[in-house]
Amino acid sequence: MFASAPDGSRASRGRAPGTAEPARPTASPDAEIDRTPSIRDHALLSDCRSAALVASDGAVTWWPSPRFDSPSAFSALLDPAAGHWSIRPTEPFEASRRYRSGTLVLETTMRTAGGTLRLTDALAFAAGARGHEIGQTVPHALVRLAEVLDGQVEIDVEFVPRLEYGLAVPRVVAQDGGLATLGGPERLFLRGDRELRPDGRSARGRFALQAGERAGWVVHRVAGPYAQAPARIDAARTLEDTTAAWRSWSEQHSGYDGAHAEAVHLALLVVQALTYAPSGAVVAAPTTSLPEVPGGDSNWDYRFGWLRDAAMIARALSVARCSDEPRRYFDWIVRAGVTCAGAEDVQIMFGVEGERDLSEHELAHLAGHGGARPVRVGNAAWQQKQLDVLGHVLDCAWAIRDEIGELDAFTGEFLCQLTDRAAEQWGETDSSIWEGREGERHYTVSKLGCWVALDRAVRLADRLGEHADPRRWASVRDELRETILREAWCEERSAFAGAFGSDHLDAGVLLMALSGFVDADDPRMTSTIAALEAHLGDDGLLRRWSDAQDGPFLLASFWLAECHALAGRLERAEHVFARAAAGANDLGLLAEEVDVATGDPLGNFPQAISHIGLISAAVAISEARDRQSVSAS
Repeated sequence: MFASAPDGSRASRGRAPGTAEPARPTASPDAEIDRTPSIRDHALLSDCRSAALVASDGAVTWWPSPRFDSPSAFSALLDPAAGHWSIRPTEPFEASRRYRSGTLVLETTMRTAGGTLRLTDALAFAAGARGHEIGQTVPHALVRLAEVLDGQVEIDVEFVPRLEYGLAVPRVVAQDGGLATLGGPERLFLRGDRELRPDGRSARGRFALQAGERAGWVVHRVAGPYAQAPARIDAARTLEDTTAAWRSWSEQHSGYDGAHAEAVHLALLVVQALTYAPSGAVVAAPTTSLPEVPGGDSNWDYRFGWLRDAAMIARALSVARCSDEPRRYFDWIVRAGVTCAGAEDVQIMFGVEGERDLSEHELAHLAGHGGARPVRVGNAAWQQKQLDVLGHVLDCAWAIRDEIGELDAFTGEFLCQLTDRAAEQWGETDSSIWEGREGERHYTVSKLGCWVALDRAVRLADRLGEHADPRRWASVRDELRETILREAWCEERSAFAGAFGSDHLDAGVLLMALSGFVDADDPRMTSTIAALEAHLGDDGLLRRWSDAQDGPFLLASFWLAECHALAGRLERAEHVFARAAAGANDLGLLAEEVDVATGDPLGNFPQAISHIGLISAAVAISEARDRQSVSAS
């Protein structure tokens, strides 16, 4: 997530060593989607357990369930032959879309020569769930409603389930007035207002609707090869209830009224959508293997919770005036991280229910998005040592100390253990936050993370209990600060470098200002920011390190905006913020990176930390505006 491959080598979350490309089985062409929609074309649906992606042409191309990291029943996102569920006019159409205000209930309006169709989609919550209840129990149901607003529209519905990421092709049969799948580790049940005709491996229907007419369908996913159909639910009523559920949550989290408030409120919704409600884990993204480099092999599975991300999210939500979630995310950090007490290093990432083993393998049967292979499930980065995570956890505890209140002995001991690790391990090499697999180094941001851990623990010492050792921690902190200032500075670049003794730049060093290690307007930081913009930047959009082959990293770009705001350079902060925010699609969703030439999103989508970066930068800009107003008065 944040910091460094200072030698310019390509790296990312979960980069695997080069291997021979596996053979791909030939896909059957009979049920392929017309095309794989671009990343930009997709909208996010969520039930705070799992997620689905819906393209602007009405195709559901991704739906893992019952968890974010479960196998997907529709995977056309990664291969045209890997399953989809499409609802669209038979005539050519132009599409526009929006989320219902305060929700992730999607409305897509399709205009044809003969009429206008509105398609409304959502993943359902349990009936009556409101506020913080959303996602605690869910029916694992995808709900779709087609309504003709004017004229007449002929509609084509195509249901092509392909279980286990397209590997398993179940039979599709008529059952109890609807459809059901047979074969595989789960069953899908489709019921609706209009009948679809099964052909053995898929089902299809074509019919005309007049103005004022509508037809709805619901697909349930139920685990087990002999599962029975769940109770029917009405599509229209469920959509209204799900809308009310989302709005009840949004109303509880509407306190932020500063700069870029509309974008911040959407970002908060996205973070909630990526939260696995039973545990409080936030997945980095709901997808796997969307490429960071088009057609390349930088394709990783992001459907897991990173301690670093959770800490960043808790801090950002705290300053955005969301009072409940920060404590919840911090509790997940503690419960997941404490399982590493006897391990050599603190694990950086976990499954959504705290699983440690996230072993990675490749899905050789999939062509990959836009031909980008391999497609990976699992993420080998779980085995990496990344020392900066220690600082993120302690900084989170400090930032939300008022929300946390008095620490119990269990949490206090855990934080002391992390601080002791920082004191003992700061001199070691590691893989750092960009998670390269090219070997460990003395990364600047990793040393910074250890300093932050020590600094925050000293401030929190009176809350940490009997294991706190603030005198020793302060001594190591001060020694480490002097070491970083001496070893990370590069005279040739007039900047802090990505690693000790290196001349390669790294956007992660912006965290030196954001963490309070140096002031944002310190001459050394001002010079560093200028060097980063000159060598890694494209008018405000920042790549992560020197000679990076992937696109600008949106989180780093929002960090840059935040640094400018902290230094009082408000006009520049606003410009950089606008450049980064423009990387969103028409619904305001951000990926991990952006293609400068085309504006297309790159990497897994949508990305939690990009939205968190937006929130933090917006808050910093708002505070800078306030300071400027006070100075002018």
